[in-house]
Amino acid sequence: MTPEVSPRRARAVLAALSLGAFAFITTELLPVGLLTHIAPDLDRSRSQVGLLVSGYAIVVVLASVPLARLTQRIPRRHLLGVTMLLFAAGNATAALAPTYAVLAGSRLLTALAQALFWSVATATVTGHFPVAVRGRVVALFAAGATLAPVLGVPLGTWLGQQAGWRVAFGVLAAVGLATAAAVSVLLPSYPPAAGGAARGTAPDRRRFILLLVATALGIGGFMTLQTYVTPFLLDVSRFADAMLAPLLFVSGAAGVVGTLAAARTLDRWPIVSLLTPLSIGTASLFGLYAIGALQPGAAALLAGIGLGYAAFGSAVQNRMLHLAPGSTDIASAGVSTAFNAGICGGSLLGGALLSTSGARPLALVGGLLTLVALGLLAVDGRRGHTEPSPTTARPPTDLAAPRHA
Repeated sequence: MTPEVSPRRARAVLAALSLGAFAFITTELLPVGLLTHIAPDLDRSRSQVGLLVSGYAIVVVLASVPLARLTQRIPRRHLLGVTMLLFAAGNATAALAPTYAVLAGSRLLTALAQALFWSVATATVTGHFPVAVRGRVVALFAAGATLAPVLGVPLGTWLGQQAGWRVAFGVLAAVGLATAAAVSVLLPSYPPAAGGAARGTAPDRRRFILLLVATALGIGGFMTLQTYVTPFLLDVSRFADAMLAPLLFVSGAAGVVGTLAAARTLDRWPIVSLLTPLSIGTASLFGLYAIGALQPGAAALLAGIGLGYAAFGSAVQNRMLHLAPGSTDIASAGVSTAFNAGICGGSLLGGALLSTSGARPLALVGGLLTLVALGLLAVDGRRGHTEPSPTTARPPTDLAAPRHA
């Protein structure tokens, strides 16, 4: 049985793990912003530095489920504390790396820590709240990851430009140490199987597998364009270079809005909350293909893509807590694998399209992939519309409501 946790302590754990999510995503993407500084310092090409991001995602894909299985009996307090210490060690090594090989090795260590973090963090952070508000908790937890591209990467890039790229990784190492300390102090120690969200509320193996397939397709569709959105905006929409940063900020800010909006709907309408952002993203991708040359329209549709991507991610995590056929840790590892498989597949597909057909088809092909994902989830939603709700009560409006063990 899960020990009772005070509402204040539960919210503090939520804040600490959301900060950890923010730090992990910032670390994953930071080499993109600092590419032109890392490459000459380590005497490597820009494409080789870019591999530090794609290779990172591949490690997460391969390691998530095996690591979740190996560690499923370790109390979450100890596991997450050690995970954040590994994150800190990886970033400290990156800050001191004398060669590209050492930097790549540090990224491997950090990617392994991230694979483990995303496997256990969602169930851990939601388990201390009532079932009726767990969707909202998932969205608030995901807000940390959503803010990373909007605040974390730009701030890290600016710091790297001003003080050197190594300083940016050093600061992230300090954030990792602070998060590890917070988790060790705030999170109670208990067997993982006793966690309040250790099992799905409506287990269904078939529907969970379909969710994974749709997630990989949907994320792959978004990333087909998003990975190469800069050439699209420059070549198709004809924006000036100076407009790129504001446009990307708008897309990221829309993602934050989407995540916070999902917090209000996930508990009462979990399936609608899954289909709506994917519908918005699909329509925006097709719209961008059709009218991407019109700058005002392109800017608005780019915001729609950012909103849809972020809200869809939150909805998938929430749906996982319902459908997980066994341990939610293993199910969360499966979701993480599907996400990163979509990221890798989308970036590879987008790169192939860009080199052969130019930037404009990226939006069309991305929209087709998200449309297939939307169709799968819509059909499944119609088949399962009579399933019992995870909670028959209206969600409390206050996250301070006590959780009954």
